[in-house]
Amino acid sequence: MTAPRSWPGADGQPPEEVLDAPVTSEVVFTGEIVRLRISEYRRQSGLMVRREVLDHNGAVVMVPIEDDHLLMVRQPREAVQETMLELPAGKLDAPDEDPLEAAMRELGEEVGREAGQWNYLGGFYTAPAMLTEFIHLYVAADLRPSHVAPIPDEEIEVVRVPLSHIPTLLTRVRDAKTLIGLLQTARALGM
Repeated sequence: MTAPRSWPGADGQPPEEVLDAPVTSEVVFTGEIVRLRISEYRRQSGLMVRREVLDHNGAVVMVPIEDDHLLMVRQPREAVQETMLELPAGKLDAPDEDPLEAAMRELGEEVGREAGQWNYLGGFYTAPAMLTEFIHLYVAADLRPSHVAPIPDEEIEVVRVPLSHIPTLLTRVRDAKTLIGLLQTARALGM
């Protein structure tokens, strides 16, 4: 199975409804990756609700396809105390960073490749009840070696997986962004 030239899924679906901005908001923590704020919102019914919100610049996840294989990464995830098999991904360095530029950078850093073809498959929120992170999903194809150096403290192992193994991966992977990327890829490949 090879990557199709036209990928379904990037239809630019607008939000169901845009809600009003918070009535009040107080930042209680600012870190390198997230900012925690306590915000109060007034719903259309007049009900006031209080929410703890983590603001995040957003991220990218890539489905790199090379010679009928996915390039995945195995890496330690200390927050959940597991080593996980995932699609390569990374954060946007600034809220206004171009997601495609971030995807290009992260593909080089995580799997040592550049892509000759990029296809955007849309995006998704990871935990919209409490987190503003929006992840942009790309398929990267026509891969070649990159000159971007990996980040040593990430301890990433690149794992080649045949595309035909996607159905099995779907029963084993525990990372949401990877599951979404694999499902969209399986759909596009008619699996």
